[in-house]
Amino acid sequence: MSNTWTIASWNVNSIKVRQEQLAAWLAEQKIDVVALQETKVEDSKFPHEIWQDLGYTPHFFGQKTYNGVALLSKYELTNIETHILDFPDTQARTISGVLNDTLIVNLYVPNGSTRGSDKFIYKLKFLDSLQRYLAAQLKQYSKVVVLGDFNIAPRDEDVHDPIVWQDSVLTCPEVRTRLEDILNIGFIDCFQSLNKQEVIYSWWDYRQAAFRRNMGLRIDLILASTSLFESCGDIYIDKEPRKNERPSDHTPVVAEFSFS
Repeated sequence: MSNTWTIASWNVNSIKVRQEQLAAWLAEQKIDVVALQETKVEDSKFPHEIWQDLGYTPHFFGQKTYNGVALLSKYELTNIETHILDFPDTQARTISGVLNDTLIVNLYVPNGSTRGSDKFIYKLKFLDSLQRYLAAQLKQYSKVVVLGDFNIAPRDEDVHDPIVWQDSVLTCPEVRTRLEDILNIGFIDCFQSLNKQEVIYSWWDYRQAAFRRNMGLRIDLILASTSLFESCGDIYIDKEPRKNERPSDHTPVVAEFSFS
């Protein structure tokens, strides 16, 4: 094992449709652990061999057609858990595992549909439960990385047009406040803290030529606990996969950490 390790988050928007794109990207990149969201496949149908051929062991939690999360790792992950929140939930949105002394938490946070809807209430409940879970984990692990599709743009600077997106389910005060609550218990938004220059988005709608016009949002995040952030040497958003034919509407976010 080298002195550094890399972790990536990518909402692939269907592992079946995007598995060849993902495999090609992983073959070119130095990624040790990749957290996937919206795999959209039942566990019995999750592909195995393609990742094993690339040196990854897959861990996954899925359901038919919707949601689904997975962790592909070149190193052994222990303590794999899928039901981490403190309320009954049948949706496949969370998976966690431990690499050495670091807890990795992969999330597909609900979109929320429209403010005031049942789906929006569920999103707030999810985020409240997540905050409680992470607060408890920080008592056990000093090094925690939380990553995935948060379906929250943290600041107006993370939105191509804050007026157009004002008070949407991705930017409204209710969700931003809850993200701040998570940060305030001991986490740092790695990209926001390390990238002080150009704003780069991680998601672009399929409509209105949004990618070509760079009408995007940064909603795919990598949060590190304070002690883990100290070892974060780099983080970047790789826009190249969004240029593929039939791409996901999201693109990967990659962070590099050093082992102590």
